[in-house]
Amino acid sequence: MGAVLASVGLSMVTVTGCADNGSGDTSRQSPPPGSAAGMDRYYAQKPGWHDCKDGFECATVKVPLDYARPQGQQLGLAVIRLPARKRSGRIGSLVTNPGGPGGSGVGFIREAGRLFGPDVRDRFDLVGFDPRGVGESEPVRCLDGPQLDRFFTTDTSPDDPREVAALSAQSQAFANGCKARSAARLPHVGTLNAARDIDVLRAALGDDKLTYMGFSYGTYLGAFYAEQFPRNVRALVLDGAVDPTLSSTATLLEQAKGFETALRAFVEDCAKAPDCPLGPDVDKALDRISDLQRQTDRTPLRSPRGDTRRINETWVTTGIAAALYNKGFWPTLRIALGNAIQKRDGDMLLTLADQMLQRRPDGSYSNQMEANMAVNCVDKPNPPNADAYGKEATRAAADAPHFGEYVIWGGLPCVYWPVQTRQAPRPLTADGAAPILVIGTTRDPATPYRWAQALATQLRSGTLLTHEGDGHTAYLGGPTCITAPTDRYLTKGTPPKEGTVCR
Repeated sequence: MGAVLASVGLSMVTVTGCADNGSGDTSRQSPPPGSAAGMDRYYAQKPGWHDCKDGFECATVKVPLDYARPQGQQLGLAVIRLPARKRSGRIGSLVTNPGGPGGSGVGFIREAGRLFGPDVRDRFDLVGFDPRGVGESEPVRCLDGPQLDRFFTTDTSPDDPREVAALSAQSQAFANGCKARSAARLPHVGTLNAARDIDVLRAALGDDKLTYMGFSYGTYLGAFYAEQFPRNVRALVLDGAVDPTLSSTATLLEQAKGFETALRAFVEDCAKAPDCPLGPDVDKALDRISDLQRQTDRTPLRSPRGDTRRINETWVTTGIAAALYNKGFWPTLRIALGNAIQKRDGDMLLTLADQMLQRRPDGSYSNQMEANMAVNCVDKPNPPNADAYGKEATRAAADAPHFGEYVIWGGLPCVYWPVQTRQAPRPLTADGAAPILVIGTTRDPATPYRWAQALATQLRSGTLLTHEGDGHTAYLGGPTCITAPTDRYLTKGTPPKEGTVCR
């Protein structure tokens, strides 16, 4: 969640309209099939499932581009499912979202569907979908590979007006590219519309009520679903929760502080090892990382494999942030930092960054980062100009010295976005919904634990399950004290006792 972590920027684009976040009062429950002119055909559709290899089935589900005009243009959502293993005990579908925004739900189920617990695999069809504007669902496109390389190389901790101007220029180029290539979709890709799409998908899957598991941004999407359709909720798991009350820049600040917490946890772990390239003193080790960032701001690292990109401070910070998402990457980060500090070799950090940004070996990118920006920029109001971002970045640097400026400036393209929203952040209560399970990890870098506490408190039926640990989200590959109560809740509808902590 949050704007693209390694950002860029330019001047001012004309606002072409306000974001469409649905029709009328978005807190209302969606009308049942047939009760809204033009919507009955969407709720009544039957997906044409076909085999798409390795035991998966694929289909396309149609939704309106604009819910205010359901008889107008349509969008096709790419959907995949892994059928329940025990058809006789099947409960229904478990719809999932891997986060982002911009993450492909189709790719997620292909890669991780078989990692869900055995009870869940037995009794649910595991369903993934690419949200509108993402992946195979009529994706938002903005820039080509070389243009995105320039975007991600631009200095996101500018030291003078010239560097601010360069950042602003790249940010506006990003926004202009989106306007030129995806103007018709941009007003309609926000989370409120994506949540409405889930209700159409629920009906198309043949489920009376929704069973859902969302990770990271997927918790935000799930919470908006519950707010709009509380009586359609059967069970929702929101893992790595996002606090919907925060402004766009407050979200970025809290995320930067989360990465700072995770970096210290990594350094403390590294310092215990005799071969830690950062040394045994935690504070000095953090200073060494700061020194690396400052040095690469002036003199980029080299690429022994011959990559022509400038491996500067932005790429270095992106690579570090990428490895903090999962504790399993800490050994790789230890080697990568050793190579960078001792040999001036930036290839491993660049590879980590490429994995997070979904840059392919041929230099092309998936549309994950473009969709990420498109959704974030339209979901919440944004600061008015680069000066406002600069003031926020200065404050963030004090609270998160390694990541503050980098993360805050990442939202700058939203200043120049062709569509803006007037909808202020607000608490989501989902009044009338069945029990909702919120999972938070205490040292989660991308979605700080306090966000899970906040969301669980806002939701009238929310229950918080705490994972005392590291990494982003907790369920997949997590300890039994997370997976067992989550699977029990999904199958039986009974959440764990409030205040349960998994250590």
